[in-house]
Amino acid sequence: MVQSIAQEYPSTPLRNMESNVPDGNDDHANVAPGDIAVGVIIGRTSEYFDFFVYGIASVLVFPSVFFPFEERLQGTLLAFVVFSFAFIARPLGSALFMAIQRRWGRGVKLTSALFLLGFSTAGMAFLPGYATLGFTAIVLLSVLRFLQGIALGGSWDGLPSLLALSAPPGRRGWYAMLGQLGAPIGFMVASGLFLFLHSSLPLADFLEWGWRYPFYVAFAINVVALFARLQLVVTDEYTKLLEDRALEPTGTIELVRSQGYNVFIGAFVALASYALFHVITVFPLSWIAIHATQPINDVLVVQIVGGAIGIVGIVTSGWLADRIGRRNTLGLLACLIAVFSGFAPMLLGGTPAMQDAFILIGFALLGLSYGQAAGAVTANFAAKFRYTGAALTADVAWLIGAAFAPLVALGLSAHFGLAYVSIYLLSGAICTLAALRLNRAMEVRD
Repeated sequence: MVQSIAQEYPSTPLRNMESNVPDGNDDHANVAPGDIAVGVIIGRTSEYFDFFVYGIASVLVFPSVFFPFEERLQGTLLAFVVFSFAFIARPLGSALFMAIQRRWGRGVKLTSALFLLGFSTAGMAFLPGYATLGFTAIVLLSVLRFLQGIALGGSWDGLPSLLALSAPPGRRGWYAMLGQLGAPIGFMVASGLFLFLHSSLPLADFLEWGWRYPFYVAFAINVVALFARLQLVVTDEYTKLLEDRALEPTGTIELVRSQGYNVFIGAFVALASYALFHVITVFPLSWIAIHATQPINDVLVVQIVGGAIGIVGIVTSGWLADRIGRRNTLGLLACLIAVFSGFAPMLLGGTPAMQDAFILIGFALLGLSYGQAAGAVTANFAAKFRYTGAALTADVAWLIGAAFAPLVALGLSAHFGLAYVSIYLLSGAICTLAALRLNRAMEVRD
């Protein structure tokens, strides 16, 4: 996938793709969109891998290792509380590292953010459980998870925005979806690692030491991704190109005062997709694990297949958006997610085959919607605020739509029934449709 993208756009100069990039013999004239696309996919894959490793461990490991004093359901809910800490921290991380970039530059910002992300993730691999440290283990896990969120917020490099702004006429949907491919790729790699370890080891060994290996791998992937991204973002060509596109950080307070409405609308435009995100990836695994309706290894296999379907959906979303428009695509998918929400209780509460159908259909819808969710209203930001605005909009969308999705879905479903999964997904779809309507009205008014 990555190689084919680079081959499709091997030498198209970005200066010919957007009228606001000056012509001439600038050093960045030969920067190819394929190079940016590869950098975006590598960066997003490493970040999502870190987060999915934690998400899967929250279901399979942490209730037993860090919350053994509670029953399985309550222990999983407590793990999901800690899961949300990273999303709470993301906006803070964006604001902090934007200030670092303004003071010391993009290279220092990205290097420190990714090392913090790798340190936080690898630190979990060395963390003793509750049996050794007691409540201190839970505190340390929470701190490391919060630092993960700070680091992820700080890892924004502007390449997705640069890629979107570099799209030729009629290809904006295609370019917008490229950065989103990192999510299913990272999820498939994380699920595959846990599948291998969970199926190869006795349960006692898996809970004692086997689960730690994906966290070690996460650190190694972060190091590779760091050097791959630094080769792009700190070169003179890309620095000049980012400056020409006004992709430079601004103060968060200044952004909120001047462009707060765009942050708000952009976050809610993506809500249907982001709400579906963890309801399809993390929540089904927890529901099935607690109720023991089918083997965990079988569920992980289905989710890996779902990730592949999600990739197809993301690619298809680029084709679809270029034909009917990004906002029409998001609106159509919000409607389909609303319809899907009505069948969620029947599917997830049914036979193993029906549960698998819930996961696979959900991944198809997720791919189609998530492919166009990021930066849905980035163009609405004034050029000065586009760089910081895109990062903060994504942070707020994750916080509102995805941070508490596993906790809310599992908690309400376990106590009141699976109908609450439908309500959660339906509310996200309604918010997306309302935000799209408001955004269109604002465009007409302006």
